[in-house]
Amino acid sequence: MARMSWATPTLHTARLRLRPFNDSDANALFALHSNATVLRYWDAPPWSERLRAEQFITTCRQIAEAGTGTRLAVDRVSDGAFIGWCSLTRWNPDYRSASMGYCLDDAAWGHGYATEAARALLQWAFDTLEMNRVQAETDTRNAASARVLEKLGFVREGTLREDCVVNGEVSDSWVYGLIRREWQPSSEPVPAR
Repeated sequence: MARMSWATPTLHTARLRLRPFNDSDANALFALHSNATVLRYWDAPPWSERLRAEQFITTCRQIAEAGTGTRLAVDRVSDGAFIGWCSLTRWNPDYRSASMGYCLDDAAWGHGYATEAARALLQWAFDTLEMNRVQAETDTRNAASARVLEKLGFVREGTLREDCVVNGEVSDSWVYGLIRREWQPSSEPVPAR
């Protein structure tokens, strides 16, 4: 698979719509990434400038154009609210691998939205991009994120010791991997539109 520009998909689940970012998402994105609770276990401090949101959206377009990944805004279908994002980055077409990430607003935690969004993106990655491996990392203190990954079938493969230092606080990360042959797609189809 040659590196090429990918059309950023729009994916639908029972409760969510994953879609390309647009400029009008900047305020909601800034609110998400400036929330210290949401970013408690993140690998960077909360944003203090709205410009960061605009730069994030620009980067979303650049990685899609470069064929190195995709980041999708996650909206709740019931009220159209932006609740976060989910991504596949560091695509390697030779190895058919990528890294997955997600960030959801704390008001959306505990409802299974992260699992639902990530499952839709993984389905697209394995079916459309023919990925062989997807990797994810989470702070070892972030039990909720670890549960999301394990529900999706990821296997904890190791620990990156003291790999992050954010605001002077040193933390470890767990590395998780999901291999195509171990992927268990959901019974619910996730059509791309």
